[in-house]
Amino acid sequence: MATPKSRTSHTRTRQRKAQWLGSLKSPGTTVCPNCGEAAQMHRACPECGHYRGRLVVEKKQEGEEKK
Repeated sequence: MATPKSRTSHTRTRQRKAQWLGSLKSPGTTVCPNCGEAAQMHRACPECGHYRGRLVVEKKQEGEEKK
């Protein structure tokens, strides 16, 4: 089995990790055309429940209880 000839320095290790961590991105967001809130792409808006111009998720009103 191959073994390293010399120790990997802290700088070299951290540079490698920084390249990988720098490539991570937050999920893409867009503005909901119905309510104007930020919503994740290709998902129903968490505020109003609309997706592509139609209501797909019923939002409960405050004070309304489940029966």
